[in-house]
Amino acid sequence: MSVVSYFVRYDIAVADLKGFLERYRRVHVPAVTSWPGLRRMVIHTPVDWKDPFAVNRGQAVLMAQLEFESEEAMNRAFASPERAAAREDFKRFMTYAGTVTHQAMVQDEVFRAPWVDANEEGA
Repeated sequence: MSVVSYFVRYDIAVADLKGFLERYRRVHVPAVTSWPGLRRMVIHTPVDWKDPFAVNRGQAVLMAQLEFESEEAMNRAFASPERAAAREDFKRFMTYAGTVTHQAMVQDEVFRAPWVDANEEGA
């Protein structure tokens, strides 16, 4: 099975970030999680971090990750009325400046620490 993730990255500035994120969770997440075939949705928000090396820091205030069993499942979800409803909700987001990008990628796990599975089984 090739799990496919669809990422939506919000590199935006908004006057009320807390309000934007609260509305996103309260209204947009339920609209998205109604999509047929969606197996998991994760939202990522920034944390303060320190890196001793020079890196190009991202400016995203939110990244949504939607996970599907396959490309076919993802494409069926995209063609659904539920996706159309979520796109209509997107039009009602508060005004922002910046870019929202969408990208689908296949997942290929290349490392898993041995203790990860042990912790999940013991939970």
